[in-house]
Amino acid sequence: MDILLVEDNLLNQKVVVFNLKKYSYNVIAVTNGTDALEKITQQTFDLVLMDIMLPEMNGYEITEAIRKFEEANGIENPVPIIAITANTLDNDREKCFKVGMNEYLSKPFTAAQLIEKIRIFIPE
Repeated sequence: MDILLVEDNLLNQKVVVFNLKKYSYNVIAVTNGTDALEKITQQTFDLVLMDIMLPEMNGYEITEAIRKFEEANGIENPVPIIAITANTLDNDREKCFKVGMNEYLSKPFTAAQLIEKIRIFIPE
């Protein structure tokens, strides 16, 4: 299973990748929207883990661009996108769903919480 991790904090990246590799997920990590969109157009992913606070483009803008790409290319099964964010206000969660994200996980989270969210979209 291929997962795209969009996270600009390298320590957070390492922790998430380490935990996901224990479950045999193939994780490609990028630190910005430009790289995320490039990967999405080059490869099919089973899931995207999307930070919100990113340089250049935020996670909302990247998600909107992914959804536009999928629509323009007739992709019938849009990639599930899980927001991973320190923003925990009620309207942040609502905004994630409004732009096309499928699930929401607030930081800090445990490996078990992350796996639980992923398994909603990628069963064991």
